Amino acid sequence: MIDVNELRDNPEKFRLSQRSRGADESLVDAIMSADSRRREAVTSAETLRAEQNVYGKRVAKAQGEEKQSLLAEVKELAASVKAAAGEAEASKAESEALLRRLPNAILDGVPAGGEDDFTVVKTVGAPREFDFQPRDHLEIGELLGAIDMERGAKVSGSRFYFLKGVGARLELALLNMAMDQAVAAGFTPMITPTLVRPETMQGTGFDVQHDAEIYRVAEDDLYLTGTSEVALAGYHSDEIVDLSNGPLRYAGWSSCYRREAGSHGKDTRGIIRVHQFNKVEMFSYTTVEDSYAEHERMLAWEEEMLAKVELPYRVIDTAAGDLGMSAARKFDCEAWVPTQNAYRELTSTSNCTSFQARRLNIRERVAGAKSTRAVATLNGTLATTRWLVAILEHHQNPDGSVNVPAALRPYLGGMDVLPVL
Repeated sequence: MIDVNELRDNPEKFRLSQRSRGADESLVDAIMSADSRRREAVTSAETLRAEQNVYGKRVAKAQGEEKQSLLAEVKELAASVKAAAGEAEASKAESEALLRRLPNAILDGVPAGGEDDFTVVKTVGAPREFDFQPRDHLEIGELLGAIDMERGAKVSGSRFYFLKGVGARLELALLNMAMDQAVAAGFTPMITPTLVRPETMQGTGFDVQHDAEIYRVAEDDLYLTGTSEVALAGYHSDEIVDLSNGPLRYAGWSSCYRREAGSHGKDTRGIIRVHQFNKVEMFSYTTVEDSYAEHERMLAWEEEMLAKVELPYRVIDTAAGDLGMSAARKFDCEAWVPTQNAYRELTSTSNCTSFQARRLNIRERVAGAKSTRAVATLNGTLATTRWLVAILEHHQNPDGSVNVPAALRPYLGGMDVLPVL
């Protein structure tokens, strides 16, 4: 949630952000109008309460007919106070409801437009040139006995799968390497809940009423998370955190669940777009001032992981219209997938500034002052199941076996090749 005082002081900043996102600019004016009505209603209620207090003192001193007359006026005034207080509460509820619909304001430099309007920040490495016809990741996975989509569908339906044998070991190796890197960088490892309350999901910026991607357990009013970011954002909700020694950093290991409701017919082969996957996610609480540098650090840690698995990739600055509600800026790292002749997203890192913290009431103490202020939150992916797609395809051999990147070998007992069964 944005700071309404900032919106009041600089509404054009938020109008521009809405235009860049391709979103409704009139929402900014609706919020300002509702906020004005709220402030007027609060002032009116406070004025009437003050008048009520004055009358109360006069009644206490009055006698006879004067007292009866004053009591009648006090009764009428009490009804006015009650009505004004009700109007103030209604205006506050309207203002907050509108504020919760407004996405975070994008940062300077974020490209305007939709999904295809990103800016390429840099390209690292070159796509591999094959002297044989490369297989796609599913064919390789089946040759290795690593991926079983058929039985995944039998057990759970489409877009589910089993990782087995070297497939399971490869994913565990990747996630363990990611967690080791995170710990070395000062992150506290966390295994997070994957079911959260609606207020936690909403506080992170997800619309539980209208987001078709979210799985809901209706009987318990709980939601399956699509990323451990949700649980980690809620971890310090309604708390004042100490940032005097720098950012608080957590690395969450969790299974993630997404309905993929809008992807009918897209990426139906293999494990690129599935309903359940595993991920190691970085999450930082820091000051707003440090959030920009922390965002760069997160991107660098993601690139470090990509270098370890020896994949060519590019970094893109995601366009405003392709940002989630909470993100003020997002960088994606996309690895080259040979059989698709395209770059596909493997990681993303977002600076959510103080947007999530305001919704979740997470604050820090200001040095030398008694006041508190909202912190900034950031998130970034270190590894997911999808990485197996690029690793298998990029490192494949003519017979279908796969060379293991050197950094991963210690996590696979020294294995340097995943053999065909």
